[in-house]
Amino acid sequence: ALNFEGARDAEDVGAPLPKVKFSFEPGAFVSYDFSDSFRLRGEVRKGVTGHKGWIAVASSDYVVRDGDAWLFSIGPRLSWSNGRYQDAWFGVSAADALASGLPAYDPGGGLHAVGATASFETQLGPRWGIATYAKYDRLIGDAAKSPVVRALGSRDQFSGGLSLTYVFEGDWP
Repeated sequence: ALNFEGARDAEDVGAPLPKVKFSFEPGAFVSYDFSDSFRLRGEVRKGVTGHKGWIAVASSDYVVRDGDAWLFSIGPRLSWSNGRYQDAWFGVSAADALASGLPAYDPGGGLHAVGATASFETQLGPRWGIATYAKYDRLIGDAAKSPVVRALGSRDQFSGGLSLTYVFEGDWP
């Protein structure tokens, strides 16, 4: 598994809080297909740059497909992170509290979001395809209690993406 988490600076938040640098998150996942239309997946990643915390996501999906022509999936997500991740994104140190006017806050680790993701993939030809997704997360626990979220942000988090895919010809060793 590999994820890239964007950076955040004071302008993004609207308060003089420290920058969270771009995070490169390698990890691993396990996935099990119970049938053609139902799968479970667990993923764990470690930020090696930026926040440098741990993140885990558990998910299940209902899947509908037309062979290799297209695939649609939708399902719930549970997201967990450790204290280092939550400190970077949701914490406010005493010094930052003075500068920002927000109360100091030291979140712990634990479940930080519940949500759902829908995705669609289709082939444009024998090798090229496109994939898109839409995701909703509701912040919970210490993340939801953060003054960064309560005063400057929202517990409701939306994201989406679009990618171009290419299938290489030949057998892999």
